[in-house]
Formats: sequence, structure tokens, C-alpha cells
Amino acid sequence: MSDTPLPPLTSSQNGIVLASASPRRKELLASLSIPFSTVAGDVDEQVLPGEIPEDHVLRLSRDKAMQVASRTDVPGRWFLGSDTIVLRDGTILGKPADAKDAAAMLRSLSGRGHRVLSGYALFDRDRRQGTTVSGVVSTRVRFKELTDAEIAGYIATSEPFDKAGAYAIQGIGAFMVLGIEGSYTNVVGLPLCEVVEALERVGAFRLFAAPSPS
Repeated sequence: MSDTPLPPLTSSQNGIVLASASPRRKELLASLSIPFSTVAGDVDEQVLPGEIPEDHVLRLSRDKAMQVASRTDVPGRWFLGSDTIVLRDGTILGKPADAKDAAAMLRSLSGRGHRVLSGYALFDRDRRQGTTVSGVVSTRVRFKELTDAEIAGYIATSEPFDKAGAYAIQGIGAFMVLGIEGSYTNVVGLPLCEVVEALERVGAFRLFAAPSPS
């Protein structure tokens, strides 16, 4: 779902901005020693009428990147937005409102599979009219059968409350996951493989420099 390859860069590099308040996305990007700053985007995350999940995460990713890029007080050239949802039988599971809501989500995921979708969008503010490279990544996750005691104990840790689907695969919630098919970092909140490819494609960052001629 990527856009047409961009032409060669014509202006100076001014930095990467992660348009997100998520500590998970910040940690993932920092794990690769990618230089960036972080500024939280402020967009309405409601699902639009008739909007399919893939279009939803892609739209929000673009909106977050462009909303931060529109701020004159934020320096930078490339703005990275992302959004992640948990999808169970076509139903989007957001962040639980309270312990009761978290328990209901976890019971609905117990002993079965679901999908995690993440959108990403890289907006180049320096180009005329702006340019965005974007895509959506899907990962299949399967949970073990959860007991009432396990659900109650997990909720008592407070980990579920700011997580889509009421769990964190990179945290205590890992005990629930029997297996995944696809990108692990996508489930955490940012599909690193695709994001790094996008950054390299536009010339914002190169993970490994080309070897010097011998």
C-alpha cells in the first residue's frame, strides 16, 4: 500500500519528528538509534461512517503526521504518524474505559485469534504541497484460554488501561500470547521494517551506510 517512489531530495535534511505520544513507538524507533524528536499529534480518532479498519488506521496516521507538520513552532522535515488497532471479527477494540471494559475485551480474545493493524505515514514538509509515503501492516495474534483469575490479575497490574485491545505483548501481557503471524513490532505499535524502508526511501535515514570502496 505504498505510494509512488519519490524523486531525489532537493533540499537540506532537517530532522525526523515522531508525531505520537506513545512511549512504545518512541522506544521502538530509538532502539535502532534513529535520531528523532517527539511531538504528540492531536486528532479525532473516531471511526468515520462506512470506514473500513485499514482505511481508518491509514487516515489517522496521515492526519497525525500532517497535523504536527502544520505547526509552525515544530521544527523538522519528515513527520512520522502511526495508529494501531486490535480487530476482532471486524470489530475495532480501542483502549478500555475501565476494568469492566478491559475484562470484557480480554474474555472476547481468550482462546482465539485476532488481528492487529498499524498504519504509518511519513510526511515530507519540505516538498511543494508535501508528500506522504504510507501503508498498513497486519499481524495475526492468537491468545491462550484465559481464566477469570488470570484476567483479574492482569487487570490489577494496570497494564491494560492505555493499550488497544487491553493488552501489551511487550509487557506482562506476553503470557497470554500463544503465537503471532507477521510483524512483532507492529503489535507493539510501530511496524519497524516498513517504517525504516520508508525512511530510507525518502533519504531521511539510512540504517547501514554503504561500505567504502576498497
